[in-house]
Amino acid sequence: MKKMTTLCAGLLLAFSTCTVHAAEAANGEHPSSKRPTSAPPSADLSYSLKIKQSGLSLNGTATVQWRAGDGKYSIATESRAAIFGKVVENRSEGAIDDFGLAPASFYEKRLRKDPYTTSFKRAEKTIAFTESDVTYPILGGEQDRSSAQWQLAAMARATPDKFKPGSEWHLFVAGRRDAEQWSFKVLKNETVQIGSGEVNTVHLVKAPPPDAQGQQVDLWLAPSMDWYPVRVRFNDNDGDFVDQTLEKVVKK
Repeated sequence: MKKMTTLCAGLLLAFSTCTVHAAEAANGEHPSSKRPTSAPPSADLSYSLKIKQSGLSLNGTATVQWRAGDGKYSIATESRAAIFGKVVENRSEGAIDDFGLAPASFYEKRLRKDPYTTSFKRAEKTIAFTESDVTYPILGGEQDRSSAQWQLAAMARATPDKFKPGSEWHLFVAGRRDAEQWSFKVLKNETVQIGSGEVNTVHLVKAPPPDAQGQQVDLWLAPSMDWYPVRVRFNDNDGDFVDQTLEKVVKK
């Protein structure tokens, strides 16, 4: 029973989209760069999950409802794992402005945990959290854990020629209790096997800061598929991982 409890706790951490250990204090760079963006078309995306946690291997599924249009966007994500059922659901919604995606709120509910909300109070130009008293100023371009990968997709779709190997992209991302800068680097172009066959992708990676114990996040975007995220992998330094691969996409 103790091992199962430990495994469940590990899965909850891994399943939160881009659940990277956040900064403990309100410090670090807060980039605010206005870049061209072009949001991918609305779609329902289904993913398969391969999981290794605490020495055990499991399979699961994830669904993402992505909607963009009329100056607004929304993302609804649900992840399920064998044995545990639904382990995480989250929602991000907001506007699309001159900086790209402009979240208004991010909500997350984990198995056996109370939900939390991160609020982007545009009128007050402040990011606030239900889980802490820390606040951050809104300077433009800030993201939440769910919107970050879609902001990258929108940036790449608008300026594909700039997403070359070696290029780096910085976002300021709000999590559960605080926020920090995420830096993604384009590694290379790569072929990925998805549900419909092989697809050419651009592989980006977010490595944890030096001497930190955070997760590494690998993200594969497919130019021929409107730059949808076709694969996302979360790697812990102890060898545990969650690997999410696109099985089906239905445009709406």
